[in-house]
Amino acid sequence: MKRFFTSFLFSLVAAATLSACGSSVKLQDVPVEDRSASSSQAKDPATDSRGVAPVQIGATQAPMDGPAKVAKIVYFDFDSYIIRPEFQGVVDAHAKYLMASKSRHLAIEGHTDERGGREYNLALGQKRAEAVRRAMGLLGVSDSQVEAVSFGKEKPAAQGLDEASMALNRRAEINYR
Repeated sequence: MKRFFTSFLFSLVAAATLSACGSSVKLQDVPVEDRSASSSQAKDPATDSRGVAPVQIGATQAPMDGPAKVAKIVYFDFDSYIIRPEFQGVVDAHAKYLMASKSRHLAIEGHTDERGGREYNLALGQKRAEAVRRAMGLLGVSDSQVEAVSFGKEKPAAQGLDEASMALNRRAEINYR
């Protein structure tokens, strides 16, 4: 009796599960949308006969991603987050651009070379990004326009363990959003 009841219960559950998986959608009935020229939509002269507008490469991009002909990278010395004097002009130019364009925002990404542990490099990368952010703040840029983030050693600009490659990795990148 117990075996009969168990198999009956199992059959009932299986039937309920299979019936729940069924669908009432008929695959032969495909909805058709009227896209003829006689539709009541107004035609845009910039679109073709199907109503598709051509894509203009570069037309929808922002006019500038920062000041023209100004670098977007600030390099640092080993184990340092002090902005070197030769990169102060880069920071000044981006600060002036942001002050003139209050709607623009940027992210400063701090990076390090391969030496040191993961946590140490994340902290040093953050200090580098914050140093550039603070320098822009001292020049009058609003804190709401600038975000400082650290990637540590996770995104190297150059591969290799020689000093030239490591020097390229010790940087803060300015990226407009």
